[in-house]
Amino acid sequence: MPPRTRTDDWPCPIARAADLVGDSWTVLILRDAFGGIRRFEDFQRNLDAPRSVLTRRLRQLVDDGLLVRVPYQDRPPRDEYRLTEKGRAFWDVLAAMWRWGDTWAFEDRAPIVLTDAETGAEIEPMVVDANTGRPLEVRATRIRSRRD
Repeated sequence: MPPRTRTDDWPCPIARAADLVGDSWTVLILRDAFGGIRRFEDFQRNLDAPRSVLTRRLRQLVDDGLLVRVPYQDRPPRDEYRLTEKGRAFWDVLAAMWRWGDTWAFEDRAPIVLTDAETGAEIEPMVVDANTGRPLEVRATRIRSRRD
């Protein structure tokens, strides 16, 4: 298999983000971390991922600063994985993926829902412009250099 093309020096934010989390295992690990999973065995059990794959992806998420290893046991030494500020910021990406997947990846809708922790009401994520609060629409959006 040829080496993966790295895009960490490209000027495009999407390319750089894809370079950090460019496979489904990585995204699913982050999803589970947001769901409260912290320990290797629990990730492995929940994802049924090969141990070698899970080890590599967790190490990469730590190296890239999305997760941090925190000791929870001395004998034998054991660490758990916690989201960093950078990792917690990835929630917006997962929420957007949730919305898209719920709308387009099921015949009807997904059998699971996101709910508000206080009210229990179903949540439908939406990507909005932080400056105006308006939903982003592709036809009203352009990509340009900051130098323009």
